[in-house]
Amino acid sequence: MNNNDSRTITVVGGGSSGWMTALYLNTLFNKEQLNYQIRVIESPDIGIIGVGEATVHSVRFFFAAMGLDENELLRETNGSLKLGILFRNWMKPVDGKTHEYFHPFEQQRLGRGMDISSMWHMSGRGTRERYDEAVSLSSELVAHRHVPKTANSQAYQGVVPYGYHIDATLLARFLRRKAVAEGVEHIEATVTSATTEGEMIQSVETDKGSFTADFFIDCTGFRGLLIDQLKQDNWESFADALPCNKAVAIQRELPDDLGAKPYTTATALSNGWAWQIDLQNRQGTGYVYDGNRLSKEEAEQELRDFLGPDAAVLKCAHLNMKVGCRKEFWVGNCVAIGLSAGFIEPLESTGLHLINLGAGLLATHQPNREVDQSIRDSYSRLMRGFYQDLKQFIVLHYCLTDRNDTDFWRAAPATVEHTPWLQSQLQIWKHKICEFHDLAGSFSTTFNDENYRYILYGMQHNPALTQSVDAAASEQLFAQAKANAERARQLTSAQGDYLSQLNL
Repeated sequence: MNNNDSRTITVVGGGSSGWMTALYLNTLFNKEQLNYQIRVIESPDIGIIGVGEATVHSVRFFFAAMGLDENELLRETNGSLKLGILFRNWMKPVDGKTHEYFHPFEQQRLGRGMDISSMWHMSGRGTRERYDEAVSLSSELVAHRHVPKTANSQAYQGVVPYGYHIDATLLARFLRRKAVAEGVEHIEATVTSATTEGEMIQSVETDKGSFTADFFIDCTGFRGLLIDQLKQDNWESFADALPCNKAVAIQRELPDDLGAKPYTTATALSNGWAWQIDLQNRQGTGYVYDGNRLSKEEAEQELRDFLGPDAAVLKCAHLNMKVGCRKEFWVGNCVAIGLSAGFIEPLESTGLHLINLGAGLLATHQPNREVDQSIRDSYSRLMRGFYQDLKQFIVLHYCLTDRNDTDFWRAAPATVEHTPWLQSQLQIWKHKICEFHDLAGSFSTTFNDENYRYILYGMQHNPALTQSVDAAASEQLFAQAKANAERARQLTSAQGDYLSQLNL
């Protein structure tokens, strides 16, 4: 394609969604020659939501594909490494001990015959160890605050998969700088409206003039400024299954002198849950809650009580969350990506993952002003499937609880009624292990059978397996698993040491 034939893409809205999308499309389409003129119109007056600051492990592949230096990324965003999520208080205490389990990004695959998950159940090991401690390497690393990096680890590689804790505002600035350096045009202006003809956007109007394009990407957050103007009644709410619709976020100083923990903590409170995410320079915390049961003032007070009187608070903000997704993500010559496309509460840190999916899928569907309707339908069907799949996985965390101390938790088990497939599978998983084939054919993009098992067995939804196993073989298998975990710990370093070397 000649430069004169290049098409124009205008991304409206910056933040993580706008700059990730622009950088991705520019890298993919314009690396060899100019195929698309890409512009980002970003308002200097509208802040970034940044509800959570944690990612899933697959976002590493996005950063690597963009040619970003991992050490620079962490330095520029005050980032740290994340091995998974520690869930606390999601069930009743047992013998006065707070319920907790860990959800890592990996599982050891040992055993020549019986898989390690089945062996764990049939050996009766649940009475003396957590499932995650028995089958993963990450739980051992987390116990010693180790990151999965060895002295010889290459960028974006480690002994186990890992994600990040990143300052969302700094990430957007970092990506903007990289995208502009690669030729993406940056316009600082506030979009006020769009001029449309049918379901096609002709131009967007701003306080600095009018801008035309062949294709528009709506990254305007929950406002959905462009996509809402093109199509009405285009939102599917998940409120029936996921009732948490508000959050109060507090930034505070790191609470101890041991540095950043290499995991996210999700602690269940009275009407939702609180996150704790350690960056290099501070801790991001917040309370995701049901605003129909708790006022803003009550939620903030509960979070402050949870953090304790010594919490050195730096900043506090209240957020409204629109939980659900578009029915049609691509309308006319416009696609919604990021919060304008949909939102799953941040329990499993899927925000950046969904942006990555949206941008990647758009690239394969070839953004253009004139495309066959089947292309738009394909994109929308797949994206809707991704959100539905994630909704189901988040419901899994709530519906297995036995807590009955508040109306919120008493109502939580019934949320599964809004995810019929999961409801039927839970009955099946009372009698058999959760396996790959149970999820095959779904829209799963990052959470597979391994992930489901960590939640199921962490929440005590264990199958009644009656087959007996050889005790000696079982002990040998789990001794090997433990030895592997200890070896991983010996090879890796503490997060504090890793980050210190990073900033030399």
